[in-house]
Amino acid sequence: MRGVLIVLGGLLLAACASAPREPEPGLVLEAPAEPVQEVSEAPKFKNSTLKYLANRNLKPQPTRPLNVKSKCSHRDAIGTVTRLNLLVKNADVKALEAQISMKSHGSCRFNLKDFEQEARLPQTLLRHKQDSACTLRMWEQGNNVTLAFNSCPKSCEGKAFDYLWPVVVDARNGRCH
Repeated sequence: MRGVLIVLGGLLLAACASAPREPEPGLVLEAPAEPVQEVSEAPKFKNSTLKYLANRNLKPQPTRPLNVKSKCSHRDAIGTVTRLNLLVKNADVKALEAQISMKSHGSCRFNLKDFEQEARLPQTLLRHKQDSACTLRMWEQGNNVTLAFNSCPKSCEGKAFDYLWPVVVDARNGRCH
């Protein structure tokens, strides 16, 4: 009985199917057109970050010798205390004494006598005399000068270097941020 039902179902499906129609006489079939390739304009910016910067009036920071003088002390909201004595004339570091104390993490100390100046432009670069991985970079951005310490855990107590952020100085008045 099952076999009969399967055959009847197959015949029913075959009856519903229709054969392809022949073209009417007198009609000329055209060759299928080649697929149209849409010409899309390449994106103006490949990087999404650049897309957001495109319509802003941003200008490159001029490359010029760094000049900053600061003798400041600053305490931030989480209790980090920064004390800085810095003098840079024509990208030549004349004085540097920095002490940054992180509440409950220890402190870091940086002194010019422990560093050699390796570069003046485009960024001022100091390298530690005893620990060549430890560097201090200084650069100007708008009215601020940033001092960034890299790979200098030996200049800090305990794990204080893990919590060390760059020091920012307002070049107009010498205040620390």
